[in-house]
Amino acid sequence: MKPAPSVVVSATLAYAACALAGDRLPTIPPEKYTDEQKKAAEEFKAARKVPVFGPFEPMLYSPQLMNQARAMGDYLRFNAAIGNVLSELAILIAAREWTQDYEWYVHYPIALKAGIKPEVIDAIADGRRPETMSEDEQIVFDFLTELNRNKRVSDATFERADRRFGKKGVVDLTGINGYYSFLAMQLNVARYPVPKDGKSLTRFP
Repeated sequence: MKPAPSVVVSATLAYAACALAGDRLPTIPPEKYTDEQKKAAEEFKAARKVPVFGPFEPMLYSPQLMNQARAMGDYLRFNAAIGNVLSELAILIAAREWTQDYEWYVHYPIALKAGIKPEVIDAIADGRRPETMSEDEQIVFDFLTELNRNKRVSDATFERADRRFGKKGVVDLTGINGYYSFLAMQLNVARYPVPKDGKSLTRFP
């Protein structure tokens, strides 16, 4: 049985994307850093305790942008008002919205370890509304789904989030979505490769 033409086209495009992965904004070897890139990389390592990695590698072509992005991430990832568990849920929602394989690869195990149920994560990966979410997870999911799909949030959804997390929480939740969408865009533009043991998210029409 021959595969449908659409499947062939999708597979061809996926193969082409993999073949070109890293060719657009290839990772810069440390020995080839400019002075500005070296300084930015040193500041990154001092803050994160690891060398430049992931989305920050293509962003190193713009060292100041890279370090400004890192600084925002230091707050949103680890100190946001909604807490680390819900932050990880928000990150996965952003990764799914942008079909960002590397972002999903990195944060899937972190989300599991944080306590998000596998069936919740799997539903998000499939593009479905999870059925077994806690009340807080429902608030985050509904808020971000509206924001991403409608580019706005209804009064009812805003008020529910505001009552639960406060205005700082609403701002931080919006910030997490925006920040990880930004990282996803950088990764997608760069065609940053997912590790060999990673799996690609389903590409939706």
